[in-house]
Amino acid sequence: MGGIYIHIPFCKRRCSYCDFYSVGSLERRHELLECLHRELELRAASADGGGTPTVYSPSELQSLADTVKRLRMVRCIEEYTVEANPDDLLNDNYLADLRSTEARRLSIGIQSFIDRDLLLMKRRHTGDEAEISVRKAQKAGFENISIDLIYGFPGMSLSEWGDNLNRALALGVQHVSAYHLTIENGTLLGLRVKRGELIPIDEDASAEQYLLLIDTMRANGFRQYEASNFALPGYESRHNSSYWRREAYLGVGPSAHGYDGFYLRRKNEANLIRYIEAIRENRIPEEVEILSEIDLYNERVMTSLRTDLGLDTKTLPANFAHSFISKSRRYLRLGLLQEHDGVYSIPSKHLFVMDGIIADLFMNYEL
Repeated sequence: MGGIYIHIPFCKRRCSYCDFYSVGSLERRHELLECLHRELELRAASADGGGTPTVYSPSELQSLADTVKRLRMVRCIEEYTVEANPDDLLNDNYLADLRSTEARRLSIGIQSFIDRDLLLMKRRHTGDEAEISVRKAQKAGFENISIDLIYGFPGMSLSEWGDNLNRALALGVQHVSAYHLTIENGTLLGLRVKRGELIPIDEDASAEQYLLLIDTMRANGFRQYEASNFALPGYESRHNSSYWRREAYLGVGPSAHGYDGFYLRRKNEANLIRYIEAIRENRIPEEVEILSEIDLYNERVMTSLRTDLGLDTKTLPANFAHSFISKSRRYLRLGLLQEHDGVYSIPSKHLFVMDGIIADLFMNYEL
């Protein structure tokens, strides 16, 4: 098992850009905790083996890790990450209790240090509180901290994005995940754009912000090991890397996804009440998808070309390798792909347009 992801869907407030499954009321939090333990047991007994986790106490979070170990679902816990919002980490006692667990890595959803943008996102913290939360976590003994940032936000200038990056780097964090804002239909931001209240940033400005991100992180010793992820040497996310390497991982909780490392992908019911009811009946409410050879090839192309390691065509079946090499020629001529000893990758400065490149390299299902 490459990793285990436990999805805790409770959010005290829904962010304006978020379209992940979440639940605003904490009323059933204790029931869900019991069911998360039970799903782990059901998974271990079988043949196959967007929320905020910090709504639970550190001891409750540790209890889930203890269940994973008791059931021997992994050989050992090499990386135990807790996702948190900055306002959850302003309490010194909570941080001290969390540090007393096996959690050694924090992933903090800062998103921006600009209060104007945080208000528009409906985040519950200010830019100053974001800085304080990181400092407090470091003081509590956390030495492996990742923060999330968002660029391409309506109204954000290039200099403001640069200030965001500089404030992040000044905190001495080990990892930064930076994502371009995606405005989804049905979200609060999507509705405001539809009504003409917000104007999305144009593509050229977004590309400038992405290039500034790459240059700034590289100049400060960070490796861009995936399109949106930057780490100091040795601090790459082990769990997320398992996704890009297509290793087996288990998803537990409402709406969580899992993959067996071969042909099966699973998705749990994205409904808290139905999830709890099913687990109490000793059944896992999941949909199972059997991936075809073309599905597997396309996923390999997508995940590999997002990383700096690229795609090694020698690992592909001959017919798929031939298709990939044939389609890649025009992108090699344009400099949008590079190749060395059969390994293809997208130069970092062109990762901003990677979606179009990758989609064109997919194998057609009609073939």
